[in-house]
Amino acid sequence: MSQGVSLHGASPKIDVLIPARNEEEALPILLKEMDRSYLRQIVVVDNGSTDRTAAVAVELGCVVVPCPKPGYGGACLAGMAHLAQNPPDLLVFLDGDRSDDPSQMRRLIDPILADEQDFVLGSRALGQAEKGSLTITQRFGNALATTLMNFFWKSSYTDLGPFRAISWSALSQLAMQDPNFGWTIEMQIKATAMGLRVIEEPVPYRNRIGTSKISGTLNGVVKAGYKILFTIFKYRFLQRPIVKSKGKP
Repeated sequence: MSQGVSLHGASPKIDVLIPARNEEEALPILLKEMDRSYLRQIVVVDNGSTDRTAAVAVELGCVVVPCPKPGYGGACLAGMAHLAQNPPDLLVFLDGDRSDDPSQMRRLIDPILADEQDFVLGSRALGQAEKGSLTITQRFGNALATTLMNFFWKSSYTDLGPFRAISWSALSQLAMQDPNFGWTIEMQIKATAMGLRVIEEPVPYRNRIGTSKISGTLNGVVKAGYKILFTIFKYRFLQRPIVKSKGKP
């Protein structure tokens, strides 16, 4: 199903969405590395921060959207609701802790701008991960989740990485719902089930600045693992199957 961005006679509107909670230290470094020359705006969703994350983002020229209730998916949904007022052609998601390398962004967006893909996932498994950037539990969880997803939906994912780009028209069709840890895999399951054109691109992964809200705590690891597996079985067995579209919406 083609959901490509039309570039005829106009410059594409490309936005970046960064969910952030207590990232005042990492954000200035991350944003300094980002080439803004082809971006319309950077939206930072302040996901219940107790530090100066929001103030720092404003000082650095970002649009700040408040989302007081912690939850990765909820932050993404809040950012999308804000963007829906004047949507981009293409949206890039990446984390605010500097683990994702924004210099690789063109690898993700160019196939969409060329109308060759609808959704491009940055794969840490295919790329080069710094020592210590991915824990053993993260690697095992990614391998288990992608194996199950690939088995049930005949996909070929290698990762659930947060660094990803998708056309707005395709994203809108996915009707995203998950408010927390199931967000990334929900997007991947729905994209495959609906017949979007999907590829992975290898991207490097760096040690984050600060402590992870998920992999840095046992509670976070358990909750994330449970939610990811629940999401897989939810869309495979509990909900009405998503039927592939026969053409453009």
